[in-house]
Amino acid sequence: MNGPYGMDSKEIAERAFRFGCRIIKLYENLLKKGGAARALAPQILDSGTSIGANLEEAAAGQTKPDFIAKVCISRKEARQTVYWLRLFVESGLSLRSEVEWELDEAEQLVRILTAIIITARSSTRRG
Repeated sequence: MNGPYGMDSKEIAERAFRFGCRIIKLYENLLKKGGAARALAPQILDSGTSIGANLEEAAAGQTKPDFIAKVCISRKEARQTVYWLRLFVESGLSLRSEVEWELDEAEQLVRILTAIIITARSSTRRG
């Protein structure tokens, strides 16, 4: 079932939901590490779970600009999540192998959301 502007709403929403669930588990693991990992863990929890929440809002967008704005927020949150994951790895707070799936998925979500935004902006359909 395709959603607005070519987006397979169910598939993208499900991916973002599964991603959010994985981020919650990562958050729990970071808390156990203590120190800087514990202090920074809320950042990844906020950004990683906001992706799906904003996509849910986008699906209920009342206008095309509202839809685009919500998907842009989702993309922003996905980019932030990539940043935090890279920071955890580079600073030694997480092993790359511990967050490899999450990093790859966050990068894919950024690309997918960018494509959705481009398609929606170029579409002649009205919201």
